[in-house]
Amino acid sequence: MSRFPGLYEVEVGGAANVGESYEQAAARELAEELGIRALPRLLFTFINRSGLSPHWLGVHEAVVPDAVLPDPDEVAWHGWLAEPELGSALLEWRFTPDSHEAFSRYLAFRTAQS
Repeated sequence: MSRFPGLYEVEVGGAANVGESYEQAAARELAEELGIRALPRLLFTFINRSGLSPHWLGVHEAVVPDAVLPDPDEVAWHGWLAEPELGSALLEWRFTPDSHEAFSRYLAFRTAQS
């Protein structure tokens, strides 16, 4: 990742193109970064004030295959972590500034939905 080299990232993502919906951008980024085709479902959006400058983030969910083909120009490492493992990793590993906020908002969203 060129903006935060050497840091882990919770999300797959990037900027939406002009005229592109959050879902379309998320599907494109999944294909570009992980080489998979999926139909992401937008859960919520928020203004992320972490990182380089404030920007809107859309948090999605999608069913993806176990096997992915990450683009080495986009992804240096990938892995599947269960929620408790990810929670521990967020405390121990170095993550991008928006990873903590996006994951905590996702957990809060899920709790509010149940």
